Amino acid sequence: MTLSQPLFTRASYALLSGFILTLFLLGYFWWPLAEEYLALVNWQGAWWQQLDYLLIGIFLVMTLLLMAKADIRADLPMILVGLGGGLVIESWGTQTELWSYYTLERPPLWIIPAWPIAGLSIERLARFGDWSWRRFWPQRWRPPSAVVWTVYVLTFAGFYLLMLAFVRPALDKPLTWLALALCALIILTPPSRQTALITFGMGVGLGYFLELWGTTRLCWVYYTLETPPLFAILAHGMAAVAFWRATLLVRTAVAQTRTSRPLTRLTS
Repeated sequence: MTLSQPLFTRASYALLSGFILTLFLLGYFWWPLAEEYLALVNWQGAWWQQLDYLLIGIFLVMTLLLMAKADIRADLPMILVGLGGGLVIESWGTQTELWSYYTLERPPLWIIPAWPIAGLSIERLARFGDWSWRRFWPQRWRPPSAVVWTVYVLTFAGFYLLMLAFVRPALDKPLTWLALALCALIILTPPSRQTALITFGMGVGLGYFLELWGTTRLCWVYYTLETPPLFAILAHGMAAVAFWRATLLVRTAVAQTRTSRPLTRLTS
């Protein structure tokens, strides 16, 4: 990321068009849900005082982040990972009844597109955080690797212990053991502890506002009835790290496939 590059490109507006199309399709296929939500506003009175400004703010911020430094070829793996990962996460949470949606769907398909959008938003924030770190912190002021390692261990070990406590009611479910195993694998094999910490922090930051909106509007409810529980906020950070790792694997696989094609042609 450099300041000389334009913030919004042609790809930015392509992603924006895709985002708007997604919202249109969600509204079309799940119009009764949208109609029910819009009915909460009394359009005959001071409707501007009844608007959900938290939701509007989240949408505006995520839209701008989605457009910033967009690159369709680089973003496509994250979109695919977000869709697949979001479906897995929502299936696990709703099937084990750790949380539930007001529509009682397990999981609701209309929430799945929110995951790649959030994933791209967090990736933009993480890239900006990493660029800011390298740009504004001179090498001599940066903490030694031992300090980064200590912060990494404390952060992710703390999260894992909190996760164990939170999912205790669902420890008899195979999906929960799979989630615990995947999180442990991701935590124990970081390609970059610094990037993982930055990604985790940015995911937690965005996750707080998403969870605050969803739980206070009763769109989804956790079994603890907290609005929101600390684990849910931190879990957005862990999901962001998982999406980052999975996206790296997809991009590496695609790059290896491209480099192997010329060799295949020569030997055929």
